[in-house]
Amino acid sequence: MSLRFFNTLTQELEPFQPLKNNTVRMYTCGPTVYNFVHIGNFRTFTFQDILRRWLRYRGFALDHVMNVTDVEDKIILNAAKEHKSLEDYTHAYTKAFFEDAAALRLEQPERVTPATKYIPEMVDAIEKLTAKGYTYTNDGSTYFRIANFPDYGKLSHNDFKGIRAGARVDQDEYDKADARDFVLWKGRKGDEPFWPTPFGDGRPGWHIECSAMAMSLLGETLDIHAGGVDLVFPHHENEIAQSEAITGKPFARFWLHSEHLQIEGQKMSKSLGNFYTLRELIDMGNQPEVIRYLLAQVPYRKKLNFTFDGLKAAVKSIERIRDFESRVSSAKLPPGKNESIAERSAAAIRQFEDAMDEDLNTAEALAAIFEYVRAVNTSLDENHFQEDNRWDAAKVLEVFDTVFDVLKPTPPSAAKTDGLSDSEIDALIAERNEAKKAKNFKRSDEIRNLLLEKSILLEDTKDGVRWKRK
Repeated sequence: MSLRFFNTLTQELEPFQPLKNNTVRMYTCGPTVYNFVHIGNFRTFTFQDILRRWLRYRGFALDHVMNVTDVEDKIILNAAKEHKSLEDYTHAYTKAFFEDAAALRLEQPERVTPATKYIPEMVDAIEKLTAKGYTYTNDGSTYFRIANFPDYGKLSHNDFKGIRAGARVDQDEYDKADARDFVLWKGRKGDEPFWPTPFGDGRPGWHIECSAMAMSLLGETLDIHAGGVDLVFPHHENEIAQSEAITGKPFARFWLHSEHLQIEGQKMSKSLGNFYTLRELIDMGNQPEVIRYLLAQVPYRKKLNFTFDGLKAAVKSIERIRDFESRVSSAKLPPGKNESIAERSAAAIRQFEDAMDEDLNTAEALAAIFEYVRAVNTSLDENHFQEDNRWDAAKVLEVFDTVFDVLKPTPPSAAKTDGLSDSEIDALIAERNEAKKAKNFKRSDEIRNLLLEKSILLEDTKDGVRWKRK
């Protein structure tokens, strides 16, 4: 069976091959570093990790670029509230993201691109769009005129024929049903960070960041662009419009999108008290590989209902496979090889591969592994399993863990945050309060940064300082 992916653009399952040679040029939307990343985002990042692992298993080389959005509305607002520079504010959350990603055993892409390092490329892209007549200016900002791009809506499959001419939107995120001319470059406002350009001081809009970085690093047409389903419109729709307006060529051949994650059947929300970061779940005593397994077991295009009962079930599933691995490796076996078990092992690998080839169907792939474990355990009980069959079983588990990567337990020290005691936190907060009263804002910020590095989040309220572990 050939490798097939469901392409959001065509709404069809399509055989996949790279456009050039054997290298997959892939761009994925990374984190926006204004806070710790929640597990809904990590569902998408886990899907992207499984995607790259399977592409490599199938013999492809990878040139995978992931952006880090380190300038946008929420970041600027939060940094200003904390009296920090953009770089200082985003550094801590960028570091935390990669620590969390490593805990979840997510491979790091070949290239990671912070948006602020690619401002010249964004300026160049906007100048090209202007030269082709796709932009206009208003109050110092530059906008993309979507009425000039007839294919607008082809990714989200929305009909935008009734677009209000000249209706503009300045914020990076907006109503999912409302198509408006979107901002490419935001004119300088107050004390916001800015960069000088031929079309005025300011900063980039969110959408142009990804287009500029993707095309400058991977070329005019990507093999795969992946992200969460929440990015289809407006973000990815706008990426297509501005990229294809520049080149006249398809921006990406395959668009892959993972579905939403719910918590106990509800949308994750701070107001509902069901908003979790990876760090919070680990601090509750959950192993990172268990969380990874739960995020991976449901195929990426299906909604995932994240439950604490599901975490308990994931523990049992992993233990079942680990127990099987231990039993096979330690059992005293008769010499020789049972050919029927060897054939059963090869069949399990084929079933696993066929499931993964069919749009990364992780549920069917897991079903093949657990059926194999059941069958071989029966063979062991009946003394049909022989010495040379160990290597057959080891190969099955190797293929399984190439994708899921859960067999090796996380060392206890690595599964815990480097935390402080409650009394130590309270003492530091008291010191910070005194520093603020004395107008020693440097020391105040040092303490906040120290606590942030220790995964302690502070919230200044009218009733005093609140803190919680992330």
